[in-house]
Amino acid sequence: MAIYHLSIKIISRGKGKSAVASAAYRAGEKIKNEYDGQTHNYTKKKGIEHTEIMLPEHAPPEYTDRSVLWNEVEKIEKAKNSQLAREIEIALPVELSKEQNLILVREYVKKNFVDNGMCADICIHDTGKGNPHAHIMLTMRPFTDKKEWGSKARKEYVLNAKGERIKLKSGEFKSVKVSTVDWNEQTKAEEWRKAWADEVNAVLEQQNTAERIDHRSFKRQGKEELPTIHMGVAACQMEQKGIPTERGNINRAIKINNREIRQLKKQIYEIDKWLKSIPEDNEPTLIETIDSILQNRKYRTPEQKFSTFKKAANLANFIIDNDINDYEKMHGKVKGMKDRLYVVRQALKSKETRIKELNENIDKRNVYREYEPIVAEYDSIKSAKKRQQFYYEHDYKIIQFRSAEKHLKKHFKNGKLPLKKWKSEVEELTAEKNGLYQQYYKLKDDVKMFDDVRREVDEIMRAEPQKERQQTRKHEMEL
Repeated sequence: MAIYHLSIKIISRGKGKSAVASAAYRAGEKIKNEYDGQTHNYTKKKGIEHTEIMLPEHAPPEYTDRSVLWNEVEKIEKAKNSQLAREIEIALPVELSKEQNLILVREYVKKNFVDNGMCADICIHDTGKGNPHAHIMLTMRPFTDKKEWGSKARKEYVLNAKGERIKLKSGEFKSVKVSTVDWNEQTKAEEWRKAWADEVNAVLEQQNTAERIDHRSFKRQGKEELPTIHMGVAACQMEQKGIPTERGNINRAIKINNREIRQLKKQIYEIDKWLKSIPEDNEPTLIETIDSILQNRKYRTPEQKFSTFKKAANLANFIIDNDINDYEKMHGKVKGMKDRLYVVRQALKSKETRIKELNENIDKRNVYREYEPIVAEYDSIKSAKKRQQFYYEHDYKIIQFRSAEKHLKKHFKNGKLPLKKWKSEVEELTAEKNGLYQQYYKLKDDVKMFDDVRREVDEIMRAEPQKERQQTRKHEMEL
């Protein structure tokens, strides 16, 4: 099943990263970083399906060499906290072949990045575990017409009402920094995210595949599905090995419930639509309709007769118990079911969303505690060379820790996290959620009975004209 995933991050020297090391790791190559003299060897890395570099119009042709390109980036960026590259990671649709995905990625990169002046380093990874994806490293400086690096920003002086420059106490004139390109604007992320969804969906449509992806969250899409919970790294790895996990089972149950709720909503809609189609004049009561079932049917066997009488009795009891002997009352009950389904669905969504938030907090806390000693060791290293080497040996864990630290920052109180409170709230919400599911199952049973009434009435209505035609033909033959 095609999934939407697109993440954007900056590779910054200020965070202990290097463009050369990042490129070597993603491409599975051995490249020497001329900036600090370190050699990064990732030739043993597995799962690399394809690598290539795409250049814009004014880029030097020798930049198709990965080592040359990223060493030139390291060389032109002088500051200790320089932003070296932008990386976009995308999940590739499993419905497409490797060749189709490659063409898809190339088209997306050309339209959105290369044609706008960026060099793009594409690396496609697939370890065979059902998670094909691409890493796209992008340069952050434009090129001049002379095939040289241009400036990221320029200085513009602020003018007063008379159009004159404003002099500061320091003797300098007041100025602002203006970007020479729009690549860092906030709107670009949304533009690139949407463009990827559009590209994928266009190809899936060409392949006559029903799957589609959407860059928007369920909330932004206006969908009312219950959210799945965060799996966490350990659970994902176990699921990939075919080992069911508690969270995996919860997500599978949520997906089933989402499908059932959609079906139930459609069922109620069909009943409501049917009720609106029934003529208001001379309509029989529902009990009269049930009686008609018993009186007008011919039964081939005693068992068939018993089964029909039993079903009719159940329907009659349902009609009497729910006080819906006429269609107007039934219509009111159906409206009530629509309202109940909406209330239950919204309450379930609220509970599931909060449970998802709490489980993510718990997961981040576990990651934080697990990798805290490694990050402490990393922070204690004084040598820049040893520090960078340590980072590339433990980059995944350090990145995971920093992400967890950022996520949990607002939850710390007196240096502690409310782990027990989170777990207790998850238990309470789970109990409340189970109670809501009981209401949902009751509603589901009621809708089934209403649907049975609809089908039986439809059958009688179809049978009546046929009976009248038979009587007419019999009368004509007698004449």
